[in-house]
Amino acid sequence: MKMFLKISISFLLAILFLSCIASSSQKKKNGDKKPNLIFYLADDQDVYDYGCYGNEKVKTPAVDRLAKEGMLFQNAFTGQAICAPSRSQLLTGKYPLKNGCFANHTSVKPDIQSMVRHMQKLGYEVVLAGKSHVNPSKVFPWDKEWHAIEKEDGPRPYIPLDSIENYFNTAKKPFVMLIASYYPHAEYFKVDNPKAEDIKTYPFNSVKKDDKGFIKSKAGYYRSIEEDNKQLEDVLNLVDLHLDTDNTLFIYSADHGVSGKFDVKDVSLKVPFVVRWPKIIRPDTKSSQLIHYTDVLPTFIDIAGGHATDEMDGKSFLPLLKGEDVAINEYVYGVRTNQNILNSEIFPSRMIRNKRYKYIRNFNSIEVVEQNLTGKPNVDYFIKRGANAFKDEPFEELYDLQNDPFEQHNLAKNPEYKTIKEKLAEDMFIWMKDQGDILNEDQGNMPIITPKGNKGFKLDQDTPRRKIPDSIKNTLKKGDYIVIEHW
Repeated sequence: MKMFLKISISFLLAILFLSCIASSSQKKKNGDKKPNLIFYLADDQDVYDYGCYGNEKVKTPAVDRLAKEGMLFQNAFTGQAICAPSRSQLLTGKYPLKNGCFANHTSVKPDIQSMVRHMQKLGYEVVLAGKSHVNPSKVFPWDKEWHAIEKEDGPRPYIPLDSIENYFNTAKKPFVMLIASYYPHAEYFKVDNPKAEDIKTYPFNSVKKDDKGFIKSKAGYYRSIEEDNKQLEDVLNLVDLHLDTDNTLFIYSADHGVSGKFDVKDVSLKVPFVVRWPKIIRPDTKSSQLIHYTDVLPTFIDIAGGHATDEMDGKSFLPLLKGEDVAINEYVYGVRTNQNILNSEIFPSRMIRNKRYKYIRNFNSIEVVEQNLTGKPNVDYFIKRGANAFKDEPFEELYDLQNDPFEQHNLAKNPEYKTIKEKLAEDMFIWMKDQGDILNEDQGNMPIITPKGNKGFKLDQDTPRRKIPDSIKNTLKKGDYIVIEHW
């Protein structure tokens, strides 16, 4: 009997020991597993319109929850305030001029390797759920792609939650998932009897605070923000239910602002950027370091154990996520292209910004338009038209963002800031040259751009938003413009 007890105890201890080894091995295996990477992207929403960014009049509890559980970035930027160029930066690690998509509804260069290819090489599946707006397809060969879902009760399509949930349940490999919402982008919900006191205004739009049309539009916009927030909440619930949240990096952002769409002010280029990654990111933290959409791909590559390529503009901000308060970028940059989109006015701008100062050059300002004229009446018509469309915007702008965060006081002609302005301008032109920009420092350089073939973007043709005098229609000839071949 004693012998039996000794054998039984020894046997149980052996089982317990092996179980501990197996458990330890499994934990190690799970710990070694590459994290899932989810990026939720809203559409056309100002950074100022979130509870966690200071707007108490709009309801964003899901984004606010992420901020409490993770890190909120106070200085995150896109390089262009329009849909396709903003998303193309995010997915290539390159600014608009370098990746080739610097006008809306255009494509990146066909020889670029996007996030899809880079992350596939590192063992990831790369999935798109919702809005795309990036081309060509051979540069973005998603492993899986699900389109948005049309519903009768909303003005915009909805993200495909059923497909997302099914994938969370069946994924066999680590994955990158871009969840791209169509909200809050107009058309907005209709709100009955909106009240001015329910809308928060800022220095850049305070003159409209009593405008009924503005209040009605903003009320619908707020309601659309709330609808997107519900979608985000649903996604977060699915993540928490089906995935290992400790091993899932979740980023929320919006592609650019709506109040200054197309331009290069902070209301346009500064984006919300909130990151949750339990056990890596300390909860309820903030970072004021400059980061940029071009930094996202290098960061994902870094997390996956790879190395970003030298031609990428972005840098990994993984150290910030780990709690190191280190500078990632000295500058961020911005691009404005009004040609070949919507009203197609020739009014290009470039911007350079550090943590305190911003410099903008509007290359076809009314101040310098005479120097940009070519002597060809048909070409000069469009150059003058562009300058007159933005006649209140000066050739140079300089802002002290520490004391003037909403860019209301232009210091470009203030002699006390001459050295700062010249340094920023010099560094901006160095960057532009590196990007292969179509613009340069020389006065009189005002190129007209057009896509290869006739894609409805021709300056000398009518569009639904632009009417051209009959005497000017179809007068632009080869040699009057630069053809962007990959568009």
